Amino acid sequence: MLNFSRGTLWAGIITAGLAQLRTTSAHSAGQINSAEYGAHTTKNVTGALGLMAGLEYGAMLGSAVMPGVGTVLGTIVGGVLGDRVGNSIGMEVGNLIFNNQAVKQLPERAGLIN
Repeated sequence: MLNFSRGTLWAGIITAGLAQLRTTSAHSAGQINSAEYGAHTTKNVTGALGLMAGLEYGAMLGSAVMPGVGTVLGTIVGGVLGDRVGNSIGMEVGNLIFNNQAVKQLPERAGLIN
């Protein structure tokens, strides 16, 4: 299990919070529908987790290769790659979940919607 440092944890929380604020504003303004909102929310969470993991693992790898400078470069590269991978995976998963016709019909099938 990865034990995130405080700085990494705060970076993830701030990044996810700001992204979710933009997503919520777009939804409130009618720029995205509810399914897109769900997909973007999933992307925001996984993007933050990817960023956090990338920062931690990048710093570890950079420190192993070249302590000091390698730590800084590894943190930057790891953070960017982790964020991109997390966002890509999150958007794909979010779209599969929230834009799937079978999932959209679940409330109707459960008798929650007439």
